[in-house]
Amino acid sequence: MILLPAIDILGGKVVRLSQGDYEKVTVYSDDPVAQAHSFADQGATWVHVVDLDGARSGVPGNIEVIERIVAETDLHVEVGGGIRTMETCDRYVNIGVEHIVLGTALIRNPNFARIAAEQYGERIVAGIDARGGEVAVEGWREGTSVPADNLARELMGLGIGTLIYTDIARDGMQVGIDVDAYESLAERSGARIIASGGISRLGDLEALAGTGVIWGAIAGRALYEGAFTVAEAITLLRHEEGD
Repeated sequence: MILLPAIDILGGKVVRLSQGDYEKVTVYSDDPVAQAHSFADQGATWVHVVDLDGARSGVPGNIEVIERIVAETDLHVEVGGGIRTMETCDRYVNIGVEHIVLGTALIRNPNFARIAAEQYGERIVAGIDARGGEVAVEGWREGTSVPADNLARELMGLGIGTLIYTDIARDGMQVGIDVDAYESLAERSGARIIASGGISRLGDLEALAGTGVIWGAIAGRALYEGAFTVAEAITLLRHEEGD
């Protein structure tokens, strides 16, 4: 299982939100690029970047910073937030982003999601953010009547085979994870699942890795507040794989 340290960017700073609330912001760094270097130095191979300005406005606001992360590190970069046009997808592909995460667009403009998947294949990843089992959009501010399970199945039909599933109620709260929910989604959908939301200790990563069906896990606040380090997590995951 792959660890993806999270870098959430708001106003040019590295932050974390509690349950997606833009009024509950904790700032951890003034330099997202330096943070990416720190994760890479500890052995990370991937990083999950969220343009929170873009998620809120619908227009990417941190492409230049993300371009520097791609150019100045050897990290595989996954980016979400405000990706709602093919022009934005093209820009990210051109600067070398590995995974382009679509969220709100999956609901608001499924035809765009289909076209993006047709053009860029496995680079297109679905970000399914759910509260109470229903998908939330617009930077988690708006609920929908779409069950997360239904959306996952529809996305597989569009050719989007990797899903980031976030439990909004747990995200940024360090309350632990619902391993069964991720395992169940993986088994029902057949998709490659990246778990997100609520990871608070190494035991959470161990439990996810132990399912054998989760491809990756995103960790944010737990890393920033010292619950564990990237190096410790990678050592654990290598041990779980028997290396």
